[in-house]
Amino acid sequence: MNFWNSFWDIIWWFLWVFVFVAYLFALVAIFADLFRDRKLSGWGKAVWVIFLVVVPFLTALVYLIARGSGMAERTAEAEQQAKSATDAYIKQVASSNPAAEIARAKELLDAGTITPDEYESLKARALAH
Repeated sequence: MNFWNSFWDIIWWFLWVFVFVAYLFALVAIFADLFRDRKLSGWGKAVWVIFLVVVPFLTALVYLIARGSGMAERTAEAEQQAKSATDAYIKQVASSNPAAEIARAKELLDAGTITPDEYESLKARALAH
């Protein structure tokens, strides 16, 4: 009997592939959380990693049960820090004033880095904002 001849064998195969990929995603999330956690000692991280290598499925389940709520908190904290950093960068870039841009362009012109035409172009662009 050929494997691809049976519809249910194909469905069963796709189910196992899905479970395997979901398990890999869980392992990556667990490893990321392990090394993100500042409260867990290096020895504690080493023990978790050893058990994840030796008994991966059982250890992943135990980790998710025992440390799942902390895992969610650390992920939310990391996302908030990334959002804050992005917002700060956007404010820094967006809040540049035309006078500062013109002054920087004038410094470049005086240093000979740009030509007078480029200076006028930068000046016009700064005043257009």
